[in-house]
Amino acid sequence: MTQATLSSTVTPSIDQPRQMLGGLSQAQFMRRHWQKKPLLIRNAFPDFHPLLSRQQLFAMAADEAVESRLIVHKPKGWALKHGPFGPRAFPPLKQPRWSLLVQGVDLHVNAAHELLQRFRFVPDARLDDLMISWASDGGGVGPHFDSYDVFLLQASGQRLWRIGRQKDLSLEQGVPLKILSHFQPEEEHLLNPGDMLYLPPRWAHDGIAVGDDCMTYSAGFRVPQRGGLAGELLQRMADEYDDPTLYRDPDQLATATPAAMPASLEAFAADGLQRLLADRASLACALGEVMTEPKPRVWFEEPQGAWTPSALTLDRRTRMMYDDKHIFINGESFRADGADARLMHTLADQRRLGHVQVQRASEGARSLLQDWFEAGWLHPQSGA
Repeated sequence: MTQATLSSTVTPSIDQPRQMLGGLSQAQFMRRHWQKKPLLIRNAFPDFHPLLSRQQLFAMAADEAVESRLIVHKPKGWALKHGPFGPRAFPPLKQPRWSLLVQGVDLHVNAAHELLQRFRFVPDARLDDLMISWASDGGGVGPHFDSYDVFLLQASGQRLWRIGRQKDLSLEQGVPLKILSHFQPEEEHLLNPGDMLYLPPRWAHDGIAVGDDCMTYSAGFRVPQRGGLAGELLQRMADEYDDPTLYRDPDQLATATPAAMPASLEAFAADGLQRLLADRASLACALGEVMTEPKPRVWFEEPQGAWTPSALTLDRRTRMMYDDKHIFINGESFRADGADARLMHTLADQRRLGHVQVQRASEGARSLLQDWFEAGWLHPQSGA
């Protein structure tokens, strides 16, 4: 595919009231609450039932490919362990004040991936993962604050949330968790199954399980740190940067201070960086590649059958985005224009293509789809 022109894509209505947002539309929620103030939503998901049983969640924590943590609040303080965990690693179920946290469940369970898709009214570049926590009575991770937005959906049991705009962010010393020393809650909310609480960044919160078998789902969002992101982009751009210009200093004089850095060399280096950053096309590619890079511990399985140009759906682990000139998928970038770009935008936005759409794709687009199929990045659509 060649130079891209961004096409308009059909967007699901963002102005319709949504029960999962307490009757607000997605547009209203983003204007009123996103990164601004919390929102308690009663019965956000009516008749909600856990997507995984406790036994299934504990079994996931035994997998080396799954990130998990065990947190126990003992009389003498907090204890933190990282998985994988064998079946004997957990305290007795009736022992109070312990929690198991399993990260990135959406990467391993289709139902969890589908639930996370309900939050795609926020750009995919920001959507991170679905974490599931199970806690015994009194279990939690202590009062803390996050640097990211989070939706806290109660799946089973009850959890009491105490929240507040914390001014004193000092932390307890000698504790393996980032626990606030002087937490001052302003509100309390007891969540039942199907209830959900949205919290913006830096709103302090403390969630305590009430009774046994408390399970909470956390839909979290990515927050790139400017320095870290800049470093990743520079590294990726530098790998592709080709400037054969060599440093020259024909006017260099003899020096009695040979260890001093030449000002002309500093200027040469600064000019190289400026030229690198001036390549906005390279910067756009690097950003898309970084933001679609699969998470650590993620790998794709080879397809079971042969390629056929039929209805397709993206693998739950695949990250796909686009800008006005490029398509990005799993850390790779492609240029696209016209019908090819429109087709790929549809695939990225809807995460699927119908049979007719694939049949009408250009030869180049079909070739790419076949490559992605063989890499395990997309699959034939079930029931197609």
